[in-house]
Amino acid sequence: MSETNTQTETDSEAETLEILLIEDNPGDARLIQEMLRGTEELAQRVSPDESAGRTPEITRETRLEDGLATLEELATDVVLLDLNLPDSEGLQTLESVHAATAETPIVVLTGVRDQQVGVQAIQRGAQDFLVKDEVTSELLVRTIHHAIERARQEHERQRQRQQLEAFNRLNRIGHDITHAVITTETRADLEQRVCDRLAESDAYRFAWIGSVNPGSDEVVPKAAAGVEDGYLDSVEISVDEDDEAGQGPSGTAIRSGSVQVANNVQDNPSFAPWRDAALERGYQSSAAIPITHEDLVYGVLNVYSSSPRAFEGPETTILARIGDVVAHAITAIERKDALVSDAVIELEFRVDELAKPLIQLSTEDSCRIELEQLIRGDETLLAYGSAHGVDQETFEETIAETEGFSDVRFLAARRDEFQFELVAPAAVSLFETIATHGGRVQSATIDDGEFRFVVELSRGRDTRQMIELIKDQRGDVTYLAQRTSERSERSESGSNSVLEDDLTEKQRAALETAYFAGYFDWPRESTGEEISERLGIAPATFNQHLRTAERKFFDSVLGE
Repeated sequence: MSETNTQTETDSEAETLEILLIEDNPGDARLIQEMLRGTEELAQRVSPDESAGRTPEITRETRLEDGLATLEELATDVVLLDLNLPDSEGLQTLESVHAATAETPIVVLTGVRDQQVGVQAIQRGAQDFLVKDEVTSELLVRTIHHAIERARQEHERQRQRQQLEAFNRLNRIGHDITHAVITTETRADLEQRVCDRLAESDAYRFAWIGSVNPGSDEVVPKAAAGVEDGYLDSVEISVDEDDEAGQGPSGTAIRSGSVQVANNVQDNPSFAPWRDAALERGYQSSAAIPITHEDLVYGVLNVYSSSPRAFEGPETTILARIGDVVAHAITAIERKDALVSDAVIELEFRVDELAKPLIQLSTEDSCRIELEQLIRGDETLLAYGSAHGVDQETFEETIAETEGFSDVRFLAARRDEFQFELVAPAAVSLFETIATHGGRVQSATIDDGEFRFVVELSRGRDTRQMIELIKDQRGDVTYLAQRTSERSERSESGSNSVLEDDLTEKQRAALETAYFAGYFDWPRESTGEEISERLGIAPATFNQHLRTAERKFFDSVLGE
């Protein structure tokens, strides 16, 4: 009930036509008030749908000083102004009121001999003037109505003109950014040039680009230009929707993939955590533009203006287009880098609950276990690796106690280490998730009470997405670090394209398993029957896959 009453009161207040009369002559003021008090026509003319049946609300002041104070406190629709007041005279009175409220229409009240002054008043910003001795109720209503209507039309034309100017300005900026894309070699240079170009415009006070820090929800700055004054050091921005720092324009833009606008920082509730810092630096409105391409999220472009409502209408469409251009450019740059560079991205993780007996063994016996190759079979995962500082019997007993690892088979043995093959069905789903999204487990190590593994990604892939996928797959995984390194020797090989492109999945599994199981060694570490059993296929099928893979591989090396 209380909510309904509050809404009704608010609607009634919105329908009221507020008139401020600044007139020191009691007789003239009383006449004006009487002409308006008994009529509903003015309210109906101004707002025929909303204000029918309501009479105007008139507030009278006798001094300019008091009138200006009322203007600050009251949302006024029109000012009726006598130019000659106890504390101000002539056109200076008009100029003072106009300076205080440029958007509120002013109707000047003059004496019979002041008609020329009335004309000058219109030239200086008044909407109309009335000669007091000639005023009638009808004339007063019509004059106020026309003054309000003309003011509305002027404001609308001004708004459209400003919008067109902003539209053209953004188009020019978009064109310049597109040119920068063509001439930029690195992502860092591109992001900085985008910020520089936006900050060059008089319309924008500050621009910066941020990206989500891998392994966390924090948005960190990558490039900035304009009036920053320590703003980025003083604020915290996140993409976590449950965190207050993630509910603002930046976090929402990254999550939703759409432009987010705060056209009035002062009143926008979602901007509350950053409001004081923003207003202190003159930011009145902001736009957050996501930088995304397909499933890759590169970050967010933030632009701030010293004017409220700086981002309206078709401007958001152009801003979204700029975000798309930047995202496509970053994608192209990183793909080119991936082709010409030997660098790859490595993500390191720790897993706590997988293979706990082996983790404990590494602590008790100070041994080190390395899983150097993982090969996906039809229904299981084969792991090939080596163990240092532990005997085969203890290792085999520990494997038997380890849930998710089984069927260990020993291959080559040396004085202080041995190589092994084991079945790891517990890791199948994790391995498939990583492979499906463009990564591979480069290595895994159990040492000093920790089980760590490294995932290798080509440059340009979305590292944050991979981190989230792995965490979703296993709740006991902790992200540790990201680094750039040279491609592994196996990836550098020119024959790698054969493995990736020419072999079927089953042919590649047969070839890799045979190689790592020692099938090509002399004497052989594994027979064809043992390998086919591990892969869950018939020996004849394994032999067919292997021979086909060998022929394709040697064709690529020797066929030319």
